[in-house]
Amino acid sequence: DFRSSGVNSSQEVTFFIIQSLSHLDDRKMILFVILLLAYITLLDPKLSSPMFYFLHNLSFVDMVYTTTTIPNMLSSFLTDKLTISVPSCFLQMFFFIQLSVTGRGILTVMAYDRYLAICNPLRYAAVMTRPVQMLLVAGAWGFGVFCTLPATSMALQRSYCGSNVIQHGWCDLSSVRRLACTNTYVDNIVSLAFALVSLLTTGVLILTSYILIFVSLSKMAVAQRLKALGTCAAHLTVVSISYTAASFVYISYRSLFSFTEVRIIVSVLYSALTPFLNPMIYSLRNKELRGAIRRTLRRFRLPAVSAPKDVITHI
Repeated sequence: DFRSSGVNSSQEVTFFIIQSLSHLDDRKMILFVILLLAYITLLDPKLSSPMFYFLHNLSFVDMVYTTTTIPNMLSSFLTDKLTISVPSCFLQMFFFIQLSVTGRGILTVMAYDRYLAICNPLRYAAVMTRPVQMLLVAGAWGFGVFCTLPATSMALQRSYCGSNVIQHGWCDLSSVRRLACTNTYVDNIVSLAFALVSLLTTGVLILTSYILIFVSLSKMAVAQRLKALGTCAAHLTVVSISYTAASFVYISYRSLFSFTEVRIIVSVLYSALTPFLNPMIYSLRNKELRGAIRRTLRRFRLPAVSAPKDVITHI
């Protein structure tokens, strides 16, 4: 019983126990294999040289984002109990949220890049210089810190003196907040407010960019229109998957009928597989990505999985 490893209500918590998906028993090994394959593929050095500067930064954010949680998650699948110190827990919490917001910020910057390339092609080279690109990426990182620091700082200042079992796969802010000894009503309001700021700000800017793009496309010839749409297809797909998956996570957290295991699985799949899909979508026809997938499968020597090699080659 995990709760037997907790502490007395009068004693200050010095470490947390991450419960993860312990109740899945042998079935958790299926998820273990999926996450391990996705994580190793993302770390392949051949994927660290994308064609575009913004895509390079998005790839870096995705790689670090998954690194904050997946290694610990994989460890929890192989052990009965995973412990983490309080400082490490809040450090993981901060970077997990901050990188998530930063990723959306970079997607917003990429939407602006597409708007400028399609709606103002003659000014594109003059405006989108390397200093401007660096400034936009720095703004995305700064926006991530701005939206993350208040809620995580408030959580860090709370006292935790009851159960120290986190019912999640990592140090999730909402799950940790439930273990606080004090009232966290204000914390919830602050957390929700900055979550809405991060989602609505990036969402509205991306939507505005594409409204302007579609208005500009309506004035183009058919051939130009198809070519421009082709440059936006990958980005639109990534944005749609990211925001749709985030909506499912939000609903699962607030649904009265959502079981803990279901909530954790939804969060894990969103946090691990969404970053894995980004390079797949942008580079599905790229030989470096196909090579990375093959090398990952060869490491594990999975003859049953390596069979579709010809299918991958003809994508």
